[in-house]
Amino acid sequence: MKELSFKKGEIIQRSGEYNTRVYHVKQGLLRSYAIDQNGKENVFIFAPEGWVMADTCGPESKSDLYIDALEDSIVIVLPKDLEREKQNVAALTKRLHALQNRVMMLISTNAIERYDYFIRAYPNLAQRVPQHMIASFIGVNPETLSAAKSKRRKKK
Repeated sequence: MKELSFKKGEIIQRSGEYNTRVYHVKQGLLRSYAIDQNGKENVFIFAPEGWVMADTCGPESKSDLYIDALEDSIVIVLPKDLEREKQNVAALTKRLHALQNRVMMLISTNAIERYDYFIRAYPNLAQRVPQHMIASFIGVNPETLSAAKSKRRKKK
């Protein structure tokens, strides 16, 4: 277990690398994402302070996701072994719960409801994350997000 610092924009893990680490965010903000065949980034999840970021494939498998720092970040890097993961059960459970909620949100809600979900799930990130990344996270284009935010403001 060691503590590392990453600068904003620094890539921590690349797709195709052997995935052997779990990152516990002590300070800052990480995101994981995939890049599709057209070069579009698709945000998978954000990890603010207190969250854990890891690619779920096994330690002998190549990673599917990129992980980068959206802000200057300090992370505790843990090897991906059973004993270390047992120590992080609460954080991993929180991550799995967030992923389950996100999948359900994506398959059953409209753009306004998806944005509301993002605000509830990550109450302090709307000002920390660029709008195009929020749009990617909720599965819409930036124009649709802008329209949804406008409609949301008019409702209030």
